[in-house]
Amino acid sequence: MKYTNAKKILPEKLIMEIQQYVQGETIYIPKQEKEFHHWGSLSGGRQWLDHRNAAIKEAFKNNHNSIEQLAKDYFLSVETIKRIVYSGNK
Repeated sequence: MKYTNAKKILPEKLIMEIQQYVQGETIYIPKQEKEFHHWGSLSGGRQWLDHRNAAIKEAFKNNHNSIEQLAKDYFLSVETIKRIVYSGNK
């Protein structure tokens, strides 16, 4: 997140209006919801993790691997594997 001086981008009238509510502090103005993208949705990272987690759940469900073995196979902690296999989503 980068910071920009309001005087560089906002009209003076709007700055004066904002100053009625806050002065000399940093405020965060979020993107409009239509501009928001969930983490990994553009890079494919989320899809990759969902696929990996599904494979872990499937291996555990079919008794192919213990939690400890899955942790070793996927280079994850035992607690992370537990969170994946016992989660109810997807």
